[in-house]
Amino acid sequence: MLDYDALAARIEALTEGETDAVALMATVACEVHHSDARFDWTGFYRVTAPEMLKIGPYQGGHGCLVIPFSRGVCGACARTGEVQLVPDVEAFAGHIACASSTRSELVLPVRDGAGRLIAVFDIDSDQPDAFDEGDAAALGAILSQVFSRPLT
Repeated sequence: MLDYDALAARIEALTEGETDAVALMATVACEVHHSDARFDWTGFYRVTAPEMLKIGPYQGGHGCLVIPFSRGVCGACARTGEVQLVPDVEAFAGHIACASSTRSELVLPVRDGAGRLIAVFDIDSDQPDAFDEGDAAALGAILSQVFSRPLT
């Protein structure tokens, strides 16, 4: 099991004092991606227009460039504001296959200090059923820790 406490401490040390949202996203994506072999694609889809997500920053192969709130696992997370824990992407109605290797997915909403949705954090795995509620809770806590500060 991934040592989420150590990961959180590393991310906190690396991002201390930083307020630029993209710099924070880049650092979180890199640290999370390289922390566990289950994480095949790790990154953010930022809210860039009403009901629209745009890729970046991320680690891994190419992703979808734009995802409307109405489509896919990331869109469902953005639309509902709820964590999406998908053990089998083939069983998720409307799944967008940005990478044919993806078997399971975890997507978490990212909110700023005012509670506004600014992005979703997407982790794909080439393993089926790779994530659980523990992963969701720990990663959610890390995202809250990093993005609740005032952002520029």
